[in-house]
Amino acid sequence: MLYEIAHYLGFPGVSRLLQFLTFRTGGAVATALIIGLLIGPKFIGWLRVRQGKGQPIRDDGPQSHLAKVGTPTMGGLMILTSISIAMLLWMDLRNLYVWACLIVMAGFGLVGFMDDYDKVKKRSHKGLSGKFRLMLEFLIAGIATTLIVSQSGGQLYIPFVNGPVADLGWFYVAFGAFVIVAFGNSVNLTDGLDGLATMPVIIASIAFMMIAYLVGNAKYAEYLGIPFFLGAGDLSILCGAIVGAGLAFLWFNAPPASVFMGDTGSLALGGVLGTIAVVTHHEFVLAIIGGLFVVEALSVIIQVFWFKRTGRRVFRMAPIHHHFEQLGWSEPTVVIRFWIVAFVLALAGLSTLKLR
Repeated sequence: MLYEIAHYLGFPGVSRLLQFLTFRTGGAVATALIIGLLIGPKFIGWLRVRQGKGQPIRDDGPQSHLAKVGTPTMGGLMILTSISIAMLLWMDLRNLYVWACLIVMAGFGLVGFMDDYDKVKKRSHKGLSGKFRLMLEFLIAGIATTLIVSQSGGQLYIPFVNGPVADLGWFYVAFGAFVIVAFGNSVNLTDGLDGLATMPVIIASIAFMMIAYLVGNAKYAEYLGIPFFLGAGDLSILCGAIVGAGLAFLWFNAPPASVFMGDTGSLALGGVLGTIAVVTHHEFVLAIIGGLFVVEALSVIIQVFWFKRTGRRVFRMAPIHHHFEQLGWSEPTVVIRFWIVAFVLALAGLSTLKLR
């Protein structure tokens, strides 16, 4: 909104700063952070009143989690509110990529909200049917990816290779939708401990803030040998909003958490990061930067597959962060060590930009 107004007026005076992505990204970080900190206490109080007993806690999980009974969920609504306001203020709303990300963030947030609401209402940790959830997620992701392909095409890029390796055409819609849905659910599976998913999402967002900026700049893209897509740089502002909103949420989600993100937040944040990766055509780099989320999802897949085949478990409990808890690691130890892993993987992912 601010960008459109300044553009209409010809960027007079100090409004010339709005022409720079770096300035608007900083503005989005500050806006989302301030809004999140301001609305947090009242929002959490409102959730506590509305939900009563809060999010159901699994009685077959680590016994230390039983102390979290009564903690409200759906804190993702606070995150999404902060991000949305920051986006509307600082982003170029004429950019189709912005709307693709908004579709996924709002759509996945709604799916997550319905799942959280079902859990709270029925006092069960099961939520919506898995098949129904996936159907909705693929529909939303398919619409968003169709918009993206109409703008940037369906070329496939991989790390360490200069230039596209294949042109998938409209088949890229299915590939992009899979990336978005898979990453959304991977973040969702990681959100099991206080602060565990929030900081890695912030770290991944900072990494993709840089990637989006470089992909949207013709000179930098040519120098690094990465694809250039006009308008993709605007998504660095969205990444900044995620960072600001995530930091504000972490203030309340730090152990012991006053509120849980819930599927409302984790699905939406994972989905929008997947969408940014599809826009920038850095899906395989996302698998490196977000490797922690990938491992969490794989641990569940391996556990279920092996148990169905043999009746035995590979891990003491899945997702894998619970496995380490069962080994005797305290919750803060698991969280902080996983943060370190996320940071190292982000650096590894960024290093691929020049190794082509």
